[in-house]
Amino acid sequence: MLGKTAVNLNFTASKESLKNSIEKANIKSIITSKNFINKLKEKGIDFDDIFLDVEILFLEELKTTISKIDGLKSLLSVMFLPISTLKKKHINKSKIDDTALIMFSSGSEGTPKGIELTHKNVVGNCKQISSIININDNDIIVGSLPFFHSFGTVVTMFFPLIEGITCVAHPDPTDGYNIGKLIQKYQATIMLGTSTFFRLYVRNPKMTKEMLSSVRLVVAGAEKLSLNVRNEFKNKFDLDIYEGYGVTETTPVASCNLPNIMHEDKTFQIGNKIGTVGMAIPGTKFKIIDPNSLEELQTNQQGMVLIGGVQVMKGYLKDEAKTCNVLLNLHGKTWYVTGDKGSLDEDGFLTIIDRYSRFAKIAAEMISLTLVEQKIKDLIKNEETDLVTTAIGDDKKGEKIICFLSNITENELDILIKNIIENFDSKLMIPSTYKIIDAIPKLGSGKTDFSAAKKLALKLV
Repeated sequence: MLGKTAVNLNFTASKESLKNSIEKANIKSIITSKNFINKLKEKGIDFDDIFLDVEILFLEELKTTISKIDGLKSLLSVMFLPISTLKKKHINKSKIDDTALIMFSSGSEGTPKGIELTHKNVVGNCKQISSIININDNDIIVGSLPFFHSFGTVVTMFFPLIEGITCVAHPDPTDGYNIGKLIQKYQATIMLGTSTFFRLYVRNPKMTKEMLSSVRLVVAGAEKLSLNVRNEFKNKFDLDIYEGYGVTETTPVASCNLPNIMHEDKTFQIGNKIGTVGMAIPGTKFKIIDPNSLEELQTNQQGMVLIGGVQVMKGYLKDEAKTCNVLLNLHGKTWYVTGDKGSLDEDGFLTIIDRYSRFAKIAAEMISLTLVEQKIKDLIKNEETDLVTTAIGDDKKGEKIICFLSNITENELDILIKNIIENFDSKLMIPSTYKIIDAIPKLGSGKTDFSAAKKLALKLV
């Protein structure tokens, strides 16, 4: 509204990443809360040295500078002045292509990038989301996702604000019990999250089916939805999770599964295909190309996923080279090159196979690390066991697969390795090394930190 560019810093990132973000975005002021900073210090996270070169504005101190009379004047003006007058008084005009937000990527595969999202991107994506969710006056959205992630900022903050929908908020997406109480208290109807967070809700014995009885739509994004999580969530809460897809560079939503619809004439409209991430939302188009020739591929052929639409970012902050690498102009239209390998079926549903960067090249064969992880998970009996695979260089075969596991005993691991050897059809998919660690590296969004896993492998193996 002030015509300024907002940057929501990731408090779960390393100090090095935060310093880099502050410098790259030329941040002069940080607005925060003393209460929040103190809670982070209690967890061993101290940002005092990062704050030395910027102005810190604490909300608690700002509040004391606003008199009751000033507050009352503002309230009365909002209640009684016409919208046109309020706009002139409070809103600075901005161009639709001006940068509204700078979102720093999660850094799951390397150094976080500053992603410039325009007013057109944000408002456009909010309107796209509105067109598929079929919002009504009684809908209430649960806002529990972090604002340093585009899923949280755009879908659970700007979307309800722009569309005039009630949003009930909770600061911690891992706190299933209190989120459940919040939903029950306010009769929330739309719940958004990640597979990781939904898994925590399933595991939380205090979170009951009754707490979520008002919910009509549950959507998962930001990471691949686990089939086990989907089934367990359905069994516990009697709610289906609909999987969507997008990236920060697309503001973020690009596609989503939706409930199937039976029309009055008994015709059936398919909105959901398990295993896919849904169809492109209105105003968005997918294209699957050969990453080498850039030729468009046919239905059900696997290749690089491109996304075109109003929500495609302006570019990477102060990095023209990387921007040119991912924004591809084909026949006068700009496409975002996702780095994801996928395919489109005859109905337009998109299936994501893996990240191109998450393939190991072993003996000239491309091996999907995601597929390796899934096949191993299918053999694990203990539901609490978590894992991640990564690949490092190998003199004999080019690369080798390293598997890290947590919440597993040495005896359980020995049994698992025997089962892997017996059940894996391709021997190239079998990890060469297994390591038990305290916890699998995670980002603040709940996604696996593949960059940290890679560094760990290079250090330990």
